[in-house]
Amino acid sequence: MKFDVAIVGSGLAGLSVALHLARTRKVVVVSKRGLLDGASNWAQGGIAAVLDSSDSHEQHIADTLVAGAGLCDEGATRYIIENGRAAIEWLIEQGVPFTPDPKAELGFHLTREGGHSQRRIIHAADATGHAVQVTLEEKARAHPNITILENHFAIDLIRSDKLGRHEGRPYCAGLYVQDVNTGNVTTLAAAHTVLATGGAGKVYLYTTNPDTATGDGIAMAWRAGCRIANMEFIQFHPTCLYHPYAKSFLISEAVRGEGGLLKLPAEAGAAAGKRFMPDHDPRAELAPRDVVARAIDFEMKKRGLDYVDLDITHQPPEFLKEHFPTIYARCLELGIDITKQPIPVVPAVHFTCGGIVTDICGRTDLPGLYAVGETAYTGLHGANRLASNSLLECLVLGRAAAQHIEAQPQPPAMDLPAWDESRVTDADEEVVIAHNWDELRRFMWNYVGIVRTTKRLERAQHRIRLLREEIYEYYAHFRITRDLLELRNLVDVASLIVDSALSRHESRGLHYSQDFPETLPKALPTVLAPERR
Repeated sequence: MKFDVAIVGSGLAGLSVALHLARTRKVVVVSKRGLLDGASNWAQGGIAAVLDSSDSHEQHIADTLVAGAGLCDEGATRYIIENGRAAIEWLIEQGVPFTPDPKAELGFHLTREGGHSQRRIIHAADATGHAVQVTLEEKARAHPNITILENHFAIDLIRSDKLGRHEGRPYCAGLYVQDVNTGNVTTLAAAHTVLATGGAGKVYLYTTNPDTATGDGIAMAWRAGCRIANMEFIQFHPTCLYHPYAKSFLISEAVRGEGGLLKLPAEAGAAAGKRFMPDHDPRAELAPRDVVARAIDFEMKKRGLDYVDLDITHQPPEFLKEHFPTIYARCLELGIDITKQPIPVVPAVHFTCGGIVTDICGRTDLPGLYAVGETAYTGLHGANRLASNSLLECLVLGRAAAQHIEAQPQPPAMDLPAWDESRVTDADEEVVIAHNWDELRRFMWNYVGIVRTTKRLERAQHRIRLLREEIYEYYAHFRITRDLLELRNLVDVASLIVDSALSRHESRGLHYSQDFPETLPKALPTVLAPERR
């Protein structure tokens, strides 16, 4: 199959690129499940942008730089924030139903979240991602220039030099994708390929991410020869609902932004009901996520707790039902009335701050290949992402990548070889995949978590080497399945996380090492480059 542009991923980043390009290009969107099964659809809080005259770009930039702990790229940060309002206005034009506020300058309610000095989070109640995704999905499905391949898994990128074509610098010529329902593999040839596959939260045992977040784009780009940066900075969301049937349901940052207080639960004995964040940071509950997550982790370990309480019962019930209808309904299903009871919460892996090295047009090291959204490293998030900056990045860089692609010559897609599975057989024991998947996620949680040590990281590195050998041997001999492909990507991403963490001899932002507790005077990103292939 031949297209002008192949986009891997159907979240906000992928759909933004597709809709901006569809005016002039034939586009295919590859989604490994349904269009709404990615992390964007789960986003609750909203999108950060300067939308009120009491706010300014300089304040938003300053808040982002503080949260990023010295590692944000100031040029990329300024570009994304200064283009934020235009991105929001584009969403409004598409018909996204943001929560109205007649008193606000733009006519929509703005909330505040941890690390922000102003109310600048535009939202659709507490289900912003869903509102945005449903709106854009409808537009994408209706557009004649957009082909949608759901339940198709991207296997690997195709480099021109691997086809025996050595004219000039190697470039990306397309990719192989598998129809997960039939097992058939299709070759997609495209002059430009965009990776918008999201993060890698499923490399850990506990995550707020959907099952699709297996680091596919990062792993594919690494195998194709692209640099990867800052993978040690894995953001743990401080407040994930603690309940055996909740499946890591996120309690939005906005709950603390609207006055929610973190307290010790009844299991803390005499200290039950005590607020603890003021003891850890003067910003208390509104401190950035890395600070709050470490504080909760500290209190849980110190007191032997399974969770802490997030209490917003002092707000009127009508306010909570209006502002947090999704959270209210989900908690009520589980027997928790947030208007009368505190919410039990624990930290869980939430966001991958590092990724594929790109410029502000989304270009990677491999010509013809772009990366946008959580799978990319632009320098915006530094050592810790500021709340609600992620969807902003998807929008602004999605448009920038589309504009850059439109400005390029449009060479015809080349003829590519078919997928070769003549030397493989059906797997005899798929239990190997399930076992390795479980082992990988458990030791990543135990050894590469919120607080790290060199010894734990080295243990993880050793286990990853052994697992990788097993997984790659399995991949070489048996027909591929979605589980095998995801496991192959996860072990590559786990290796990148651990190698990055071991190379950082300091504590900064989301990376806290007991062996190197101090922060170095000069902040430098961690950039890993694959061996030349």
